Amino acid sequence: MRNSNDKKYLKLSGLEPLVVTPGSNFINVGERTNVTGSRKFLRLIKEEKYDEALEIARAQVEGGAQIIDINMDEGMLDGVYAMTKFLNLIAAEPDIARVPVMIDSSKWDIIEAGLKVIQGKGVVNSISLKEGEAVFIHHAKLIKRYGAAVIVMAFDELGQADTYERRIEICKRSYEVLVDKVGFPAEDIIFDPNIFPVATGMEEHKLNALDFFQATKWIRENLPYAGISGGVSNVSFSFRGNDKVREAMHSAFLYHAINNGMTMGIVNPEMLEIYDEIDPILLEHVEDVLLNRRDDATERLLDLAESFKGDVKSNEKAVAEWRSGTVQERLTYSLVKGIDEFIERDVEEARQIVNRPIEVIEKHLMNGMNVVGDLFGSGKMFLPQVVKSARVMKKAVAYLLPYIEASKDDSSSSSAGKVLMATVKGDVHDIGKNIVSVVLACNNFEIIDLGVMVTPERIIETAVKENVDIIGLSGLITPSLDEMVYLARELDKLNIKIPVMIGGATTSRAHTAVKIAPEYKQTVVHVNDASRAVTVASNLLQPETKLDYASALREEYDKLREGYLNRSREKQYLSINEARKNKFKIDWDAYVPYKPNFIGTKNIEVKLSELVDFIDWTPFFQSWELYGKYPAILKDEVVGEQATSLFEDAQIMLSQIVKEQWFKAKGVLGIFPANQIQDDDIEVLYAKGVATFLTLRQQSQKTVVAPNIALADFIAPKATGIQDYFGCFCVTTGFGVEERAIEYEQNLDDYNAILVKALGDRLAEAFAEYLHLKVRREIWGYAYDEVLSNDDLIKEKYRGIRPAPGYPACPDHLEKPTIWKLLDVENAIGVTLTESMAMWPASSVSGYYFANPQSKYFGLGKIQSDQVEDYAKRRNITIEQATKWLSPNIAE
Repeated sequence: MRNSNDKKYLKLSGLEPLVVTPGSNFINVGERTNVTGSRKFLRLIKEEKYDEALEIARAQVEGGAQIIDINMDEGMLDGVYAMTKFLNLIAAEPDIARVPVMIDSSKWDIIEAGLKVIQGKGVVNSISLKEGEAVFIHHAKLIKRYGAAVIVMAFDELGQADTYERRIEICKRSYEVLVDKVGFPAEDIIFDPNIFPVATGMEEHKLNALDFFQATKWIRENLPYAGISGGVSNVSFSFRGNDKVREAMHSAFLYHAINNGMTMGIVNPEMLEIYDEIDPILLEHVEDVLLNRRDDATERLLDLAESFKGDVKSNEKAVAEWRSGTVQERLTYSLVKGIDEFIERDVEEARQIVNRPIEVIEKHLMNGMNVVGDLFGSGKMFLPQVVKSARVMKKAVAYLLPYIEASKDDSSSSSAGKVLMATVKGDVHDIGKNIVSVVLACNNFEIIDLGVMVTPERIIETAVKENVDIIGLSGLITPSLDEMVYLARELDKLNIKIPVMIGGATTSRAHTAVKIAPEYKQTVVHVNDASRAVTVASNLLQPETKLDYASALREEYDKLREGYLNRSREKQYLSINEARKNKFKIDWDAYVPYKPNFIGTKNIEVKLSELVDFIDWTPFFQSWELYGKYPAILKDEVVGEQATSLFEDAQIMLSQIVKEQWFKAKGVLGIFPANQIQDDDIEVLYAKGVATFLTLRQQSQKTVVAPNIALADFIAPKATGIQDYFGCFCVTTGFGVEERAIEYEQNLDDYNAILVKALGDRLAEAFAEYLHLKVRREIWGYAYDEVLSNDDLIKEKYRGIRPAPGYPACPDHLEKPTIWKLLDVENAIGVTLTESMAMWPASSVSGYYFANPQSKYFGLGKIQSDQVEDYAKRRNITIEQATKWLSPNIAE
């Protein structure tokens, strides 16, 4: 029975007691023994260098941490094993074990493993009502039985609390359940009312800190004996890379949070400034944000933050210097640096000294953008910086528009040219198109962006109606190539004389020369990347260059086409029957397929936080035309600084995406009995009957020992009598991406609009990687003992493959509907297919699972007309239809 005279203070212990009384100072929780917060600690745990990992814990305690937070949540770790081993090792180290431990995990099995071996009385971080009251009570009862205190997140079945009202509602309910239903000691309850980033630029985040302070005060006044905790570094995510500002934010936040009743928190002592020693100007700006004292608090702090990178006093001097320049110098500096804090003030000053408002754009702003263009063209600026410059330019133009419209004489302005941009029919991808649009706009081109899935009729109608100077076409999937050919043909039929620029991931100079250019008498040019777009557009339009440029281009493409066709004719191919005789051979007598642990279809929904560690960052940088392998690219002599800045911005947004659940990660997979039939097809048995996947076979002449492979070769033929298996999947993180991007675009922020789409794509690919791992180790289970690093996953060192329709091994997009039929994808997770078989939303991935240890990735290459005819017969479509879908792979 509980002693009624016992003081109701939080009592924790390692080898030594820690009693939290009203007179106690703030309890600092060390955060570096956390695999999600310390890359060094993660590496040491992954490499099982536990002795070195213990030194990090020891340094935390020696540095003043009164509790150490231990987290082993990482996709490639056995979290139960790591938590158990590390806590056992700590118990043998008296100088570490003297302080209490915080067992930090989002997975109950890891928490319970820690509770079983923990020394003394620790804290569980955390539980919440998000899975419902029954699970919450179950976990709380076990924590109580193990004798630990608990951190309770302000999170319920509806989601994470993000307002003052939701914070107190969830905390009150949680408290009543714990105290009244579980009998949990009130003094052992610590609430985390959610510390979210401030100064993000989004209106709904302005109250994030103030709501936390007020909720803290309410909890301390209304929920007796409960404590308050939180991860303080979250508040400053918007300023990652600027330690001076972050230190000030942490100190100011803690000052107000402690005054309102916060008792403990996860804080890095090295990231704290002494409150009284914070620069007074910086403190004023920080507290304006934290306390929401001004409507423009975020903008003012963002601008001031630039001056606090590095040495404060020298930067203050630098700011004073650039702000003391002429209005042209100030505008140019703002555009080059991407700083929008003073842009309206400087634009207004410029407006006062010109005859017409439009002159501010034509002279002052375009002078600045010309500098941006020169720097970009010479490789001294990179795409992310240019997109930030465009954001400043848009805000300047938006400020001027009312003045321009009010002046009758300013109804038009000179521009470098009018460009129509569109992603072609059936295709939903537009990151590259949007980047090119921004770069062209930065160089005084007027952009008409029709968006994605634009029909040829609408492109032609708009181009004529708007009298555009150039048509820009973009596409990512292979059917888009045929759409471009068709559009070129239609433009030619209508005798339209507008030059066309071609771009996108599947496009190429060779395809443009061989397939598109011959269909159109006017100029067609392939633009390899955004850095070339301005030069190409200028050459197409400038009177002194356009005729010579068009002539030279046509001559170049004619030679390229002839050379390509000659090489294609010279290359040796096998007939489809000969290729089948040279198929990839597996000794089926020696092969026993692994019977899956699960057969059928399964819906999967995971937390975005579980996908972060599976992200392959190299393609992210490539989408911004920063080339190099991650993480080496961050130290690259040429692009390292900009790659680091972009990466920091991505981490800030990714943190918001994860914490605020901007998107949902939804997937569906199926594993089915299957066999190879008719050489190149795969017969799949599923709940509603039989489905058939068609695969294509390499036909190029091989060396004596090299086979002509088709994916069906990796499945046991039906004639062997062996029951084999096959899987397929579709995952998405795309619902919500477009809405966020539109929101940014409406705020004239192309940079973040592109960034959110790029991150949506990365999360979708990460989900595919995550799910494949689950399939190999658990759901199918054929590689149940696999232990690979994320780098190994990126290098595809696992057993089995997951090729996707539309990619080199199976370029046939018409296989997607069969996946949709087997998995009922649209009803299961809402992902749909366009008429060109693009997935919507765009941040989605689909594909197959092959488990055979000899299965491997390959490229189909070019195929012959006899296989096209055979394929048409197998699919029961016309040869013309087959040719349309397979045209990029058909040899001339």
